[in-house]
Amino acid sequence: MAWFPGLEGGPALVRALFGDAEISGRLTVSVPRYVGQVPIYYNWLNTGRPRVDPIGLGGKKADPYYVTGYIDELNTPLYPFGYGLGYTAFSYSGVKASAASLSAGAVNKGGAQLLVTAEVRNTGQRAGTATAQLYIRLRGTSVARPVRELKGFQRVQLAPGEGRTLEFKLGRDELSFWNVDMKNVVEPGTLYAWVTSDASAGEPVRVEITE
Repeated sequence: MAWFPGLEGGPALVRALFGDAEISGRLTVSVPRYVGQVPIYYNWLNTGRPRVDPIGLGGKKADPYYVTGYIDELNTPLYPFGYGLGYTAFSYSGVKASAASLSAGAVNKGGAQLLVTAEVRNTGQRAGTATAQLYIRLRGTSVARPVRELKGFQRVQLAPGEGRTLEFKLGRDELSFWNVDMKNVVEPGTLYAWVTSDASAGEPVRVEITE
């Protein structure tokens, strides 16, 4: 899909398709499976009736009237925000936080921040550029926050088999939001952070934000 690529769009597509050029772009939108899913986006607010498996706890069938879902389609997008392919593959592992807890008061004063690290490795047979993406989720705050929020990314070129540890900083600019009192502050709650390839992948690290 090229849309309106301009005069050099043809040669650019040829170079990409035949592997002469590296493909490292990532989606800035979520691509729906079907028009009935629109609007669809990665940073949605969690519903009070989350989608569950057909079989619930204890082997009982979940009540279809009290979950959010389509009858004939999946809830997930065809291609999630941040998704992209290339001529090699990357793995993301070892996501860690520099501390198990963080003081909201200290962050609001600008004197504290959290470091999130992860290793990205080229697991393919060709050099390529990985676009590592940092997402967060805040729970237990005075207002509902999205299930994921992009807070940073890093592009790193890796040879086959090469790995590198990346570091992201989370401070007041990344963790603050407009709360129920219309104040832009960091609030106590539970923070989840991912370093991964797109908005639907990865395992998070958990950090408690205290008073």
